[in-house]
This record gives sequence, structure tokens and C-alpha cells, in this order.
Amino acid sequence: MAKFDTPMGEMNTTPLIDVLLVLLIMFIITIPVATHSVDVELPQDCADCPRPTLDPLKNKIVIDESDRILWNGTPVGGTQLSTLLRASTQLDVEPELQFEPMALASYDISVRTMKTIRASGVTKFGFVGNEKYREFGRPI
Repeated sequence: MAKFDTPMGEMNTTPLIDVLLVLLIMFIITIPVATHSVDVELPQDCADCPRPTLDPLKNKIVIDESDRILWNGTPVGGTQLSTLLRASTQLDVEPELQFEPMALASYDISVRTMKTIRASGVTKFGFVGNEKYREFGRPI
């Protein structure tokens, strides 16, 4: 009787070894990515910095030529802007929010600011200052 006529009684471990080798290679590749770190200096709260105020009737967001976001004339960061927007929507009567990007303000920052405004749930929103840049109804 030939050796190949009987069923094989051992398990074929070749696919198992192949899978383990692939997993080992994947772990070796991902370890340097996981251990890489970047040091970040977080902003510190300063006592002398002006605090933005929340007007119960009308608030204005301006993006100036140096790409600063101003809330009622006070410079704010992205987190402060989100906090102020959320606080304005939680008032008994939601105040009007005006948005005025200056002529040379960054388009990217303007769009990101509008996305922040939209995500906050503000319902009384309007653009101001558009008349300074173009007269509608006239040919370009």
C-alpha cells in the first residue's frame, strides 16, 4: 500500500505560520509610529488678557486682515468662540449674530469659523459689511 493512499493525520501549519509572520511584520511597522511624540505648548490663561463679553442683543464676529477672530472687538481662539456661541444659544432670547470677514481675511479661516457657527446651533445669523466690497445688480 502506498504512503499517499491513507488520510493525513497531521494539521497543515503552513497557513498558520504565514498569518503569524504577516501579523509580526505589521506590529514591527506600527511600533515606531506609536512611540513618536510631539511636544505641544498649550496656551496659558492670562489674568491681563481682555475677556470677551456676551451681549444679550447683538454679537459680532469679525475676521481681520491678520486672520484674528474678534468677538465684539476682543480677540478669541477657536475654543473660546465655540463656548461663546454655545452660551449665546442658551440665553432666554437668542441674540443676533453678525459675521463680517474683512476684505483681505483668509478664506480658509472664514469657512472654518462659519462651520463652527453652524455646529453651535445659532439660528439668528447674518452677514454684515458686504456692501463695502461689491454693488449687487451692476455688471462686473
